[in-house]
Amino acid sequence: MSKMPDDISAMNFEDAMAALEEIVSKLEAGSAPLEASIDLYTRGTFLKAHCEAKLTSAQARIEKINVDGSGNAASTSALDVEE
Repeated sequence: MSKMPDDISAMNFEDAMAALEEIVSKLEAGSAPLEASIDLYTRGTFLKAHCEAKLTSAQARIEKINVDGSGNAASTSALDVEE
């Protein structure tokens, strides 16, 4: 894959997801000419990769709160995530 376009790498997760949803809608409609569809698909792959990277980063920062016997927060540890 080529280098991530700057406009995509600057997007937050929500904006990237909205842009990806818009591309999916356009492609599903099938109204774009072939070359435009290829360009949309390519941009969509970059948006998907960007969203996945944002989610992975967020997941790495999530911590689990460990509770002591009295129900009080005692410490935090990395959240165990099922793959």
